[in-house]
Amino acid sequence: MTRRAGVWLWRWRRSPLRRTSDVVEAWILLAAWVLAVVGALVAGLLTAGAMQQTAEHTRARSHPVTAVLVQDGPQGNARPAGGALVWGTVRWAEPDGTGHTDRARVPATATPGSRITVWTNGHGALTSPPASAADTAFQSVLGGLWAGTATVGLVAGGAKLAQSRLDRHRFDQWADEWARMDTRWGRTTG
Repeated sequence: MTRRAGVWLWRWRRSPLRRTSDVVEAWILLAAWVLAVVGALVAGLLTAGAMQQTAEHTRARSHPVTAVLVQDGPQGNARPAGGALVWGTVRWAEPDGTGHTDRARVPATATPGSRITVWTNGHGALTSPPASAADTAFQSVLGGLWAGTATVGLVAGGAKLAQSRLDRHRFDQWADEWARMDTRWGRTTG
């Protein structure tokens, strides 16, 4: 099987068969490739950076606090086995001495009076523990990949839409040319 050189660039070469719509399509495809690559990189990097910054901000606001389990969760058979977490009432004091009581997830094996580490947001409200640096990096990379992929999909979809409109325009032109040629020859084919 032989391949002729330059066939894949046929839209860019001068040819009596090349139409203006072929050149427009070539420019659209070139712009789409460039926009897809650059747009995916920019969207991915911006998304990953924003996710990383948000996670670091959340990590900076969260503080571990030692709390005392006041009332544990379900008793008896309702208590899950192993290291599962259950809801329990905990009491803790802020650094300024303000006391707080709230419900938090505690180990199933904890008993009333046990000391448990909970996370607060600095305003006395309980929050979930912040993601580790490794989890944050993984989520940021994954978010960046999703954003880049979505950008490529949008650009490719737009290019395909433009290409289909150009094809429809070419088919209409072709039908008009056939109609003119048929009447010139004195007969119709359709």
